[in-house]
Amino acid sequence: MADNIKVMIVDDSALVRQVVAQALTSAPGIEVIGTASDPLFALQKMKAQWPDVLVIDIEMPRMDGISFLKKIMAERPTPVVVCSSLAEKGAQASFEALGAGAVSIITKPKLGLKSFLEDSSNDIVQAVRSAARANMQALRSTSSPPLNRPKLSADVMLSASGNRALERTTDQVVAIGTSTGGTQALEAVLTKLPATALGIVIVQHMPEKFTAMFAERLHNLCQIEVREAKHGDRVIPGRALIAPGGRHMMLKRNGAQYVVDVTDGPLVNRHKPSVDVLFRSVAKFAGANALGIIMTGMGDDGARGLKEMREAGAKTIAQDEASCVVFGMPKEAIKLGAAEQILPLEQIPAAIVSYGRGL
Repeated sequence: MADNIKVMIVDDSALVRQVVAQALTSAPGIEVIGTASDPLFALQKMKAQWPDVLVIDIEMPRMDGISFLKKIMAERPTPVVVCSSLAEKGAQASFEALGAGAVSIITKPKLGLKSFLEDSSNDIVQAVRSAARANMQALRSTSSPPLNRPKLSADVMLSASGNRALERTTDQVVAIGTSTGGTQALEAVLTKLPATALGIVIVQHMPEKFTAMFAERLHNLCQIEVREAKHGDRVIPGRALIAPGGRHMMLKRNGAQYVVDVTDGPLVNRHKPSVDVLFRSVAKFAGANALGIIMTGMGDDGARGLKEMREAGAKTIAQDEASCVVFGMPKEAIKLGAAEQILPLEQIPAAIVSYGRGL
């Protein structure tokens, strides 16, 4: 059917190609138009029929997956789902794929691969469907590397303005939640912030082991400090804390200070970390001292939490549809009346700075 999502699978493992193809062809509305054992074979087949979505491995013969991904994004941007091992070397390569424009990552183990892929067939189908809805124009516009500006030391960071009533002397907090397309969106926002920006807490849906590398990459690009959150870390001006993959992160108060509680727990909205968990904690412990921002991502995680933040007196922002890779989470937040403002991605950094100045 003309409306089917056309998928090509590129993996040097015949087993992966077979199992993933079976999972996708059994799902309504998806058509596997071809498979290839390496990117060069794939490119030959793609000349005849270009796929709507690519599912690729990272380590492949003749051309590695990262180079293939960069070539595709440079010549004809196409949604890509990476299916990669979590081995240390593979994890770094998979993270590089996110930075190069991959829409999402499906992690696969080295052992028990067939049973893992069969058990994860629904996740693979959902990842492909999400990728097919990706706004590649928005993805492309946010994937250009920013200028590497010099980092200022902690000595020059300013605290929050002190001319406030006693109940408002505690630090203000910015809470951001995002998912598909969020790696590029967060980079576009955080690299524009000055070293004196408000303390930021972030949930980006990302597998375990990727968040530390993601935070390190952003730290090297930004004027603010960016790091993977650890239990008890303070939320202070000039610092952004990213929830670690596989753990929830909540904001708590310790006297007049804000700290983060990093803890295990069940999946919430099928995610850990969950944006709703973070936003609810911000609503409870920061209230009107917070700014909540929900950005590109599939599903509705964070929509209800953002509404709770607004009801608690926080300022709230949703990213607009045109600049989202996937207009899912912001759309649901807007439908709930959770967003006080709807802004394009390029205006969000200025909104954060303005909020910090009390504007």
